[in-house]
Amino acid sequence: MIEVNALTKRYGEVTAVADVSFRCEPGTVTGFLGPNGAGKSTTLRMICGLTPPTSGDARVLGVPYRRIANPGRHVGVMLDASAQHPGRTGRETLALAARLLGVDAGRAEEMLRKVGLPENAVRRRVGGYSLGMRQRLGIAQALLGDPRVLILDEPANGLDPEGIHWMRTLLRDFADRGGTVLLSSHLLREVEAVADRFVVIAGGRIVAQGTRGELLSAREETFVRGLEPGGLETALAEAGLDARRSGPDGFRVRAGAEAVGRAAAKAGAVLLELRPAGDGGLEELFLSLTAPPKEPREPKENAS
Repeated sequence: MIEVNALTKRYGEVTAVADVSFRCEPGTVTGFLGPNGAGKSTTLRMICGLTPPTSGDARVLGVPYRRIANPGRHVGVMLDASAQHPGRTGRETLALAARLLGVDAGRAEEMLRKVGLPENAVRRRVGGYSLGMRQRLGIAQALLGDPRVLILDEPANGLDPEGIHWMRTLLRDFADRGGTVLLSSHLLREVEAVADRFVVIAGGRIVAQGTRGELLSAREETFVRGLEPGGLETALAEAGLDARRSGPDGFRVRAGAEAVGRAAAKAGAVLLELRPAGDGGLEELFLSLTAPPKEPREPKENAS
C-alpha cells in the first residue's frame, strides 16, 4: 500500500535523505524510527508529494500521492499537528474539512467523539489547545475520510500516558481491519507495543528494517566463557565466528548459542558459561544503530 523506492533529497551539497526504500503492507503498522534530524519528516513529505525528491519515487495505493483524486478519502495524513488554523474552533476545523472531502457532517462529529475531544474543547478555538489536544484533532482529521492508509508524523508528542495508550489501541484496530499505518517517531517505546515492522533511519539512510524478531536475530550475540580462553578463542576462529574479548576469560560472539556451543564441542573446549550477550532487546539495538559516529580523538602532545 506504501512503496518507497530509492528516495533521495539533496539541498545543495547537503543530503537530507539518501536512497531510502521500504514497503508498508495492508493490515500492518510500520514504525518509522530514528533520532531527530534523521530524515523521517523529509521522507514523509516526499511520500505525500509536499517535497519533490531529487531522485527516486514513492507510491501510495499504487500511484504517486499527487495523482490520487481527493486523497483525503483514501489516505489520512498528519505531518504537523500545529498546522490547524488557530482562529477556528475544533468543531469548525473538522466541519470545514468534511465539506472539502465531501463527507457527511455527522462523520466530523463522530470523529471528534472517537478521538476523545470533549464538548467544551471542540467549542474552543484551536489556538488555545494544548499540544495533546491538537494531536487528537489532527488524528480526527486524518480519519475523517475513512481512509485505507494512515501516515502520521510524531503523533504521540504531547500526549499523556493514557493518550498514548489510546492512540496505540486506535492504530492497532485500524490495521487489524486491513488498514496500512506508517507511524514516524524518534521514541522507540511509544511504537514498539503497536508496530508489526520497523524501519530505522539514521543520518538520512536506512540502517535496519524488519520485524522485531528479524532485527534482533540479525544482531544476535552470545557471551561464552571457557576454562581455557586461548583454546576457546582458537575454536571460535576456526569455526569462522566473529568473537571479541569480554573480561579475562570470556568472549562476545556474533552468533547464536547453538553455533558457539557446536564450535566449542568440536574442539573439545570446556565451557563455563554460555548465554545471550545482551539484555537490552530492541531498545539497545535501536540506540546502537542510531548513535552518531564517534569522532577520532586528537593525539595528546607530549609535554616538553
